[in-house]
Amino acid sequence: MQESNKKTLKQRFSAKRIALMAVFVALSYVVSFLEIPMPLFGASFLKLDFGNVFIILISFLLGPVEGVIVCLLKESLRLLSSSSGGAGEIANFLVTSSYLLLPSIVYCYRKGFTVVISTLCVACLIATGTALLANRLIVFPFYFQSGASAMFEEFWVALLVFNLIKSVAIGVLTVLLYKRLSNFLKKMKI
Repeated sequence: MQESNKKTLKQRFSAKRIALMAVFVALSYVVSFLEIPMPLFGASFLKLDFGNVFIILISFLLGPVEGVIVCLLKESLRLLSSSSGGAGEIANFLVTSSYLLLPSIVYCYRKGFTVVISTLCVACLIATGTALLANRLIVFPFYFQSGASAMFEEFWVALLVFNLIKSVAIGVLTVLLYKRLSNFLKKMKI
């Protein structure tokens, strides 16, 4: 049985797959710097980026474990230029991981457009809820210390709307890009 586990690990983390993961880390990292300000309800600190599209894509293409690894590596790179002392990166890792797990795990067992759409819809709600918790428990205490509770109370609706918009936009882009990318990778035999 140990021999089959080693073989599975070798297949799962082949040179091609690791190289593909590295490309997706780089894409996610670079695109995450292309931020679009979304000052909803006076929350001027909200910025939309589409770096997580590549993390969700790799989760569908290779699996949930690979998606979480790509997310962790991307957030580790973001940590190098962080102004949040790691609070934002930890929160983003938790939110992104919560977003990718359900759709990518279900996709391993059941393929199909309706499965992808329905699991991404549920994942949007999960990620939004996780984002609210991460902001309340990690990000706001870092930035606002003793005033975190009052600030969260003031901006929670903006955070809710923003994270719903962000997760839906990432889901839509993922769906639009997935089939093309999947066909390309099949040709490359990855």
